[in-house]
Amino acid sequence: MERWYESNSAKLSFHDSGIGLPVVFLHPTPLDHDYWRPLTENLGGIRAIAPDLRGHGGSDLGDRLPKGIFARVPDAPVLTIGQLASDILALLDAVQVAKAVFVGCSIGGYMLFELWRRARERMRGLAFLCSKPQPDAEAGLGRRLANIAAIRESGVGPFFDGQAEALIGETARVRRPEIVAELRARMTLTAQAAVAVQAGLAVRPDSVPTVSTIDVPVLAISGGEDVAVTAAEMDALRAAPGGCEFHLLPDAGHFAAYEQPEKVAALLADWLKRFEV
Repeated sequence: MERWYESNSAKLSFHDSGIGLPVVFLHPTPLDHDYWRPLTENLGGIRAIAPDLRGHGGSDLGDRLPKGIFARVPDAPVLTIGQLASDILALLDAVQVAKAVFVGCSIGGYMLFELWRRARERMRGLAFLCSKPQPDAEAGLGRRLANIAAIRESGVGPFFDGQAEALIGETARVRRPEIVAELRARMTLTAQAAVAVQAGLAVRPDSVPTVSTIDVPVLAISGGEDVAVTAAEMDALRAAPGGCEFHLLPDAGHFAAYEQPEKVAALLADWLKRFEV
């Protein structure tokens, strides 16, 4: 069921379904909550809370984004990981959930580190899918600059076309070619929102030190065909003192949970058993 809440001048959308253990699903950019639908359809016994991140899907971007934070593009609005985390804390309050398990893919995983730094008492466990604690290196910053320039010059269409082709694993594209069009159709950010996301990703903090403080169970799932986040980068999550269960899906790309929903759901369901009362 689609519902709405407000956070820092923005009207934000989320879907809330099922009964049981509260699990918050944070989708990757530039997709929306529907990224999780094939996976959650294969999960039972949970309350699945899946927001559209600010500027994505049915959620507003808001009109209070700061500028000047990304020094290389000082006029770019910046959707910070901190703002996204604040939105999720507001969501927890809106749905009256004191504590939950969190699942994040890509930018959703980056948000988990910020949420842990701010409100670890509200987190029972953290599952990272195709996400890493490291900040952008120089090559990554260069790509952010190029992405912002391309969006401003040609709009979001060519940028999203490239994202759909590059981030979906080769195996999924061969086995089910229609997946490219399915995911491309869920990329609906405005040019302003797309720029703000790229700038926010560029300035996200280094979360490697945070890993050593995570004393709740961690699940890490990496895609062997992921061109954005490598298994070697995700390996840093093994340092979490709460314990890290690590899985590599050799034939999955960056959108592993959508590419292989049954397999990822089975891994997640088995891991979630530890939180049963």
